[in-house]
Amino acid sequence: MNGTTILLVGHGSRHSGANDEIERFGELWRQRQPDWHIEVCFIELAEVLLDEGLDRATRAAHKVVVVPLILGAAGHVKMEIPAAVNRARERHPLVDYVCVHHLGLGEELFGILRSQLKQVLKTLDALDPQTTGIILLGCGSSDSAANSELAKMARWIFEDGDHELVDIAFTGITLPRLESVVQHQARLGMMQIAIVPVYLFNGVLIDRIGRQVDRLTRRYPRISFSLGSYFGFDKGIFDLLERRVFGHDAGPGQLLECDGCKFKVPDRGHHHHHLNGKDHAHQ
Repeated sequence: MNGTTILLVGHGSRHSGANDEIERFGELWRQRQPDWHIEVCFIELAEVLLDEGLDRATRAAHKVVVVPLILGAAGHVKMEIPAAVNRARERHPLVDYVCVHHLGLGEELFGILRSQLKQVLKTLDALDPQTTGIILLGCGSSDSAANSELAKMARWIFEDGDHELVDIAFTGITLPRLESVVQHQARLGMMQIAIVPVYLFNGVLIDRIGRQVDRLTRRYPRISFSLGSYFGFDKGIFDLLERRVFGHDAGPGQLLECDGCKFKVPDRGHHHHHLNGKDHAHQ
């Protein structure tokens, strides 16, 4: 890919090691693709943010492929990344910018979640699908379309296996929360509960989830809990990103609509902004 820079865009976190993990992901990707020029930047809560990252990516490049390392298509993917790319085009009119699709919760991620769930279930004893509940735990967004993707994954998990109870919960912004879903499953007689965090990397929310599960374990001593981990270093994530890059499956300058976002207001053209800045809980 001579003359092309791959710009990997992570979310950014206040967690001491979370941004380092994304930098490590970028380094592992370079090892997988030694002929690619891969750089890393972040949307927020980091040293190198979008505008600087895009400027760095243009050095000795006539084309920049922007790759969001993001699961859900909420405000960051639909507005902030396209807006930053448009600003970069104004600063660097001779550079061709391509924004590929974010990771999304599709068939590829379903395969990863299914593997994660199998690992979580292995830690439980005497597995009975009728008394073992499953909870997919996402971050939560003000964008209902992004939240519905997690519900789709839960339905696929339900249809893929024998478990009678597969629920979703969110750590912030929207409902239901983990505690209320566990309470619901306990009332239905679940003796074991498998919790699968739908997160790419470490962060303050991962720490929060661990504390929540500790509290729930004490509150429900008769229920066995098993908590999974984040999965950003899964081989399937690298494979999916490489398919995105090879396919260039979103055209230059493509803007995604904030369907279902209750905080948007019309502006000019296809642009809009959030009234109160709410999108998701910070990691």
